[in-house]
Amino acid sequence: MLQSRLFLRTQNEPPKDEVAINAQLLIRANFIHKLMAGVYSYLPLGFRVREKVIKIIREEMNALHAAELLMPALHPRSIWDMTGRWEGLSKIMYQFKDQSGRELGLGPTHEEVIALIAKSIIFSYNDLPLAVYQIQTKFRDEARPKSGLLRGREFTMKDLYSFHIDQNSLNEFYEMAKKAYYKVFNRCGLKSYATEASGGDFSKEISHEFMVESEAGEDTTMICRLCGWAQNKSISEHKAGGRCPKCSSGVLEEMKSIEAGNIFKLGTKYSEPFGLNYKDKKGELRPVVMGCYGIGVERIIGTVVEVHYDEKGMIWPEAIAPAHAHLLLIGEAKPPLKKFALQVYNWLVKENIEVLFDDRGNVSAGEKFVDADLIGLPWRLVVSEKTLVQESVEVKERSKKEIKLVKLKDLSKLLKY
Repeated sequence: MLQSRLFLRTQNEPPKDEVAINAQLLIRANFIHKLMAGVYSYLPLGFRVREKVIKIIREEMNALHAAELLMPALHPRSIWDMTGRWEGLSKIMYQFKDQSGRELGLGPTHEEVIALIAKSIIFSYNDLPLAVYQIQTKFRDEARPKSGLLRGREFTMKDLYSFHIDQNSLNEFYEMAKKAYYKVFNRCGLKSYATEASGGDFSKEISHEFMVESEAGEDTTMICRLCGWAQNKSISEHKAGGRCPKCSSGVLEEMKSIEAGNIFKLGTKYSEPFGLNYKDKKGELRPVVMGCYGIGVERIIGTVVEVHYDEKGMIWPEAIAPAHAHLLLIGEAKPPLKKFALQVYNWLVKENIEVLFDDRGNVSAGEKFVDADLIGLPWRLVVSEKTLVQESVEVKERSKKEIKLVKLKDLSKLLKY
């Protein structure tokens, strides 16, 4: 990627109407553009991060043998009335009438839609278990969307739904999904804790929220760092300083946290209203037991920024960085230097190392270094008259201070992960 052609212009100052670090840095670095509160466009670098997060999520959901589909965002009121959630979610659901007077809503979630679809597919115990997921735009009328990508009005969610003959089958898949979620967050550079929480509007059972430690979090988690047991403070009967109820050895502490994903055991809450049943081995009808599992794509991106940044800008984990290396041409671009810089760039491309090449000719070295730190790619590579003489590239990891000269032939070993 050539920076001069990337639809990219960084900002020196954070936007005055954003209080969240993630929004400030992503806007300054031109990853996103704010259209209105809680609604953002994803510019080329932000789009690349988003696509990489989605790729990781998709790989882990496919590993669960879940099949991907896509459901509509526009829903008729009738299916939401069947579960009583047209009124129950009216404060966060965008609801309106079309030209014919029919009442419609933009889906904040899809339990009703998937239950209706499953009714045409599931008939027998032989059809179960099943799991399907989608990665789709959701809409929620958030009253105070002030946390950047952590709480948007329009956002992308991966929602997975599972169908089972009984609670035991659901429990088994639920634990598999829990492990898959750990893998997703770990691959994105986040340490998460499966935290016991209320089932809310979805379930009477305890659910699990995947919490990431951050001062930007809106939640407080009771955590045992010895064994990893965690519980949302809103439902906890335990206090900081007390013994862990799981391992008895660890001491509980309060942790500010961001909810990056959640999983719920729905039971038959959504299958019964839609008549979603199956015939068991005796030929008797029984309601299908369901589970649902959500991850916000942009919420992962916002959480990563809140966890991985310093006073200069963002520090992207390698797996989701928009590019692996940032190549800077420093100094007057005389023909020999320009030729060497292009040689380095083309070699990196040939080696399948994703590279952003700051080829801008009218920008000072200082500005290029500031932009590189702000954008935060894992590696910074500098080509200058000094490095040209030694036929080398100046290499620095974004997260470290050490700078070293590396021969072109040795770059591949250093940069590939």
